[in-house]
Amino acid sequence: MSTIPFSQALRDRGTRPVSGLGASGPGASERFMSDLLTGRRTRDDYIAMVAQNFFVYGALERAAEARRSDPVAAMFMSPALTRLPAIREDLRFLLGEGWQSEIAPMPTTLRYVDRIERVAAVSTGGFVAHHYTRYLGDLSGCAIIRSIMQRQFGFDTNGIGFYVFADIAKPKEFKSTYRRQLDNVGWSANEQQLVIDEAQTAHDLTESLFAELDGRAVRAA
Repeated sequence: MSTIPFSQALRDRGTRPVSGLGASGPGASERFMSDLLTGRRTRDDYIAMVAQNFFVYGALERAAEARRSDPVAAMFMSPALTRLPAIREDLRFLLGEGWQSEIAPMPTTLRYVDRIERVAAVSTGGFVAHHYTRYLGDLSGCAIIRSIMQRQFGFDTNGIGFYVFADIAKPKEFKSTYRRQLDNVGWSANEQQLVIDEAQTAHDLTESLFAELDGRAVRAA
């Protein structure tokens, strides 16, 4: 497909992994997170974002479990990346014991969940595209986001567990290893293009989700 490593082609031609600090360039996710991190959004806006993450990561981690015996997919899986238990604890802290009755997926979130479920059921590369887009994005800037949220909303460790990767001491090295694994899979040119295209879809769905959150958000006084 290219003389450059596939991981670089994925970054350059598909999209960069989505992170709250706008690693993918200006967009709805960057605007929303920028507002959140600079005090222009409320605690309720933060909770709304965490709630939608519950549904997205629920779909992604169910798909990971279903593909655990897939040797290619398994290359990218690590318990250190798993976010759903932390999201549950964050929501329990933020909303109380009855948190599950307090949240519901937005229309964009439902589309995102459906896409993950449908693609992961039939395509290893498609699953990896969603896995890459979310988890490598999570590792980008997580410590900065966590510390700002702690100051912004008075959190200690509760409420921001999503941004704590306790078992990944060196995120940069972890991401480098992940990218080497992408390069070592040996996908054909067509399969590589499928991963790039699906990563772009994952990026677009994330941007749409943040745009919907942005439309519902209430700016802080």
